[in-house]
Amino acid sequence: MTYKIEPDSFLNNLNQVAQVRAEVAGCLGRIADTIEQAELEGKQNSGGLGLEREIEDIKVAGENLRTGVFRLLVLGDMKRGKSTFLNALIGENILPSDVNPCTALLTILRFGPEKKVTLYFNDGKPAQQLDFKSFKQNYTIDPAEAKRLEQEKKQAFPDVDCAVVEYPLPLLEKGIEIVDSPGLNDTEARNELSLGYINNCHAILFVLRASQPCTLGERRYLENYIKGRGLTVFFLINAWDQVRESLIDPDDTEELEESETKLRRVFKANLAEYCQVEGHDIYDERVFEVSALKALRKRLKNPSASLEGTGFSEFMGALNTFLTKERAVSELRQVRTLARQTSSHVQEAIERRIPLLDQDVNELKNKISSVEPEFKILTEIRDKFQEEIKNTRDAKAKTVADSFRSYVLNLGNSFEADFLRYQPELKLTDFFDGDKREAFNTSLQQAFEQYISDKLADWSLTAEREMNAAFAQLSRSAANYGASYSQVTDKITEKLTGQKVQAGTHNSTEDKSPGWAKWAMGLFSLSTGNIAGVAMAGAGFDWKSILLNYFTVIGLSSIIVAVFPAAMIFGPVGLALLGLGVGFFQADQARKEVVKAARKELVKHLPQVAQEQWQPVYDAVKECFDVYEREVTKRVNDDINSRKAELDNLLQQKQSREINRSAELERLKKLKTDVSTESHKIEIVYQDLLKFID
Repeated sequence: MTYKIEPDSFLNNLNQVAQVRAEVAGCLGRIADTIEQAELEGKQNSGGLGLEREIEDIKVAGENLRTGVFRLLVLGDMKRGKSTFLNALIGENILPSDVNPCTALLTILRFGPEKKVTLYFNDGKPAQQLDFKSFKQNYTIDPAEAKRLEQEKKQAFPDVDCAVVEYPLPLLEKGIEIVDSPGLNDTEARNELSLGYINNCHAILFVLRASQPCTLGERRYLENYIKGRGLTVFFLINAWDQVRESLIDPDDTEELEESETKLRRVFKANLAEYCQVEGHDIYDERVFEVSALKALRKRLKNPSASLEGTGFSEFMGALNTFLTKERAVSELRQVRTLARQTSSHVQEAIERRIPLLDQDVNELKNKISSVEPEFKILTEIRDKFQEEIKNTRDAKAKTVADSFRSYVLNLGNSFEADFLRYQPELKLTDFFDGDKREAFNTSLQQAFEQYISDKLADWSLTAEREMNAAFAQLSRSAANYGASYSQVTDKITEKLTGQKVQAGTHNSTEDKSPGWAKWAMGLFSLSTGNIAGVAMAGAGFDWKSILLNYFTVIGLSSIIVAVFPAAMIFGPVGLALLGLGVGFFQADQARKEVVKAARKELVKHLPQVAQEQWQPVYDAVKECFDVYEREVTKRVNDDINSRKAELDNLLQQKQSREINRSAELERLKKLKTDVSTESHKIEIVYQDLLKFID
């Protein structure tokens, strides 16, 4: 159950999280600096400890915390009040909401010390900066023009890729970034652009309208792009206050209650299936009735005004819970894991080094020679895991590519039933009117593009399930290989020092795993695309982005061109229409004839498309595993090489100079204490955050 929260409290909580992130980033920075300085000093003493990987990972994690944001993606059809809702959420009338066209630009709203807009173009032109006033003037068109473009399925600004709006607002300054997408009923190119941001956003705010409960297009989008993807989605039913205004007698409380009850049933029937998490119904925590215009008017008059009665207090309470409890804790938990790992590795390296300081060169050489068999075992463990990853890669790449081929070949079986839902309203007289025929053809072709795009999205869920299962298994394997690896490294330490080294104070299996295994298990992620660490099950990298980069070019254009060329309307479809006879046909019959003709053309080309696109799908899946395998192998190699470097560095120093044991002992103990202190600070900050959000 969610709780209500007002804008000031929401900002205060976000500010608390921002402070925690800054404090932890500072600790990470000091850890990196301390280790880096110690490694430099080691060159003049007993040699470095081989901690380059720790320095690199800690620096990346710290930078991600300093620059990272919680990114919210706003989706919804045009005319749902997305811009008004965002203005109310932000507390200022930034985004134009009185006319439609600016929703045709994908707009990224982030914090900046000055109000400015940067336009990015898709035709190779350099980015253009302009002031906020110019942006509103130059990229706004009147409602009549907007309506015409919508009817013709054209973009208002086809050369603009997106706009980045910087604004000095408190909400944005606290680490929130908002992606305002174009309407889902805009052109398919814009739909693809919106979809591309899903994997790099932490939550989706899906805006609907009370007066238009769940249109066919909205349900289709939810079914194909949201369902089954494990996304966090908040549904905002906007303009709820207009339910009263639509009544014959707005003061009739009984009629109002009846209308609202019926409307709630409709929305719940359509949205309930998207509000399930691991079998739990969280509908009340994800669906909110809001009155954006009412909330905006209140906040413009008084930024601290209560939003009671607008639905915003309830929604902001749920968003606050998600951002400050779920996402922030997940992010900092991973940082804590990385800090623990680093502290443990530093301590372990120091505990290995100290007993070896008293040994002479010959003794040390003999010790190093004695552990060569163990180092060989480490490489064997690496090779076995590497082989398992490659075998999994080959099997899954074929499975997913075969599923794509089967899916494509079967499209013809359900095309007639499916495509009727996409077909635009047919005015067949337009076909016989030469001046309107091109618009008729364009409208029909765009419907086909939408159908193909949705079908590819539907199939991609199959790929995701296969990939999730594969990487979950690899995560378990990483844990097992990591345990075996740790046993061998413990033996190396024992043979070198004559004693067992117990590094760290944490006793969980996760903490005992080597660093490379933690990464492979997904216990921490250094992905910069998704700084909150939403890594795939068991893999600390964003595999979905890899697939998306491939799938956006997978044959969507080739399928459309092959199956539905621009001239097709004058071929089989045109003949089908002409065969009906002017004045002697029904619209429903005409639609069916069009679909039959399109299906015939589709079935003709499907085998070729399935065959041609099998390899790109195979390559896309293979690349995901290849990226994972390369990173795992690199991290294992880094660990093995750093352990060897520890010994080589010490041997070289002993051969070249007399080591001041007492000074070196003091230096190493200080290094251990300094790193442990900063790691402990992160632990305290993390625990304090847990107490704060309870």
